[in-house]
Amino acid sequence: MVTTAPAATTAYSPTVTPGQFVSYLSGMREDLKRAIEQGQNFSAKYKDNITISLMVRQAVYFLPEAIRLLEESDSGVQITPVFQYDNGLDSFMKNETDVLFALKEQARQLAGVQVHDLFESHIYLICGRNDPLASKNLITEKDLYGRSLMVGGGSPPALRAVQQRLISSGRIDYFNSSDHDTTLTNVAAGKGICLAPGFLNDHSGQFSWIPFDCKETFSCVLLTHKNDNREELADFIKTLQKLYKEAVAFPL
Repeated sequence: MVTTAPAATTAYSPTVTPGQFVSYLSGMREDLKRAIEQGQNFSAKYKDNITISLMVRQAVYFLPEAIRLLEESDSGVQITPVFQYDNGLDSFMKNETDVLFALKEQARQLAGVQVHDLFESHIYLICGRNDPLASKNLITEKDLYGRSLMVGGGSPPALRAVQQRLISSGRIDYFNSSDHDTTLTNVAAGKGICLAPGFLNDHSGQFSWIPFDCKETFSCVLLTHKNDNREELADFIKTLQKLYKEAVAFPL
């Protein structure tokens, strides 16, 4: 029996503007380009690939060390970092990445994921190296009176709570900063100071990072897909956990 093939359809919808369609095609081209580049990097040396999504390189400080240890063990696994400042969670939930660095609070309502504890990160004050506050070992709320504090920029809830507490004192000036890089630029320009999670510290020495005296912390975790039971993935997670556990004196 001969059947008639259904008429071909096109991804273009009359409700989509030409500009949106061009943007869609551009995104497809970039995805294809990354896939080709990844394929070129994937040689006979590797039998598997694990992608880890994080917002900035320094978020998982020991990632390079973990990659080195896996290479030395001849695991045959390539670890590929994917830097996604804004849409990392969406990408992970679409199974576009294997591992996601996240805060534990982000994982509470997620289905189909495994949560792996990594480390607790504290809140730090960031200021210029020549700022009078840079000489202190611990910053208190009173130390910030009369200063300009930059807030916003997608701060996690724990940090927003501290910022609001400081602002409500009425003794601290503040202004909004759109993102972390903008905030650091303003700190470098002497326009103000800011509070940030310790996991964003790049340890470059450009700024002073001083512990802030508060009870709030960030529970940093790695998320994997519940149905991903690869032994190599488990080894990668355990390697990172071990590195952080051994680094008890490392400022986070």
